[in-house]
Amino acid sequence: MSSDRLPGVTAADEAFVAAFHAHQLSNQGFHHRHHLRLAWVQIRRLGLDEASEVVTTGIRRFAAHHGGIERYNDTMTRFWLRLVNLGISRHPELTFDELLAAEPHLLDKNLPFRHWSLERMNRDDAKQQWVEPDLHPMPAAWAHP
Repeated sequence: MSSDRLPGVTAADEAFVAAFHAHQLSNQGFHHRHHLRLAWVQIRRLGLDEASEVVTTGIRRFAAHHGGIERYNDTMTRFWLRLVNLGISRHPELTFDELLAAEPHLLDKNLPFRHWSLERMNRDDAKQQWVEPDLHPMPAAWAHP
């Protein structure tokens, strides 16, 4: 889909996603903000359901390509996808950087641990698929449809 049909998605965003999927980004240079940007672009392109599958598959491949597949966590990835989707639903007109300014909690990498214990988040099942929180339930607005 061309970026002129996606409000806020720029040619630079499209190039970033293409570089990610082509394994042209370094593992050391791919940080939390980059994960959020990937989620934002793909949700804008595809909607949450399809973006969730594209992003989780892409991050698994990225991790495997860089020799770190054991670090991939499906629950964590899907948590951030849901949270980015919530931000988009609140601010559909904003660019990625504007969304981060409007929703600065997205940059708090510890946010998942308000809902999951470290022990539960690090279990093998949480790394392989979505696992419900053990500390505090997800707010209904964050829940996957």
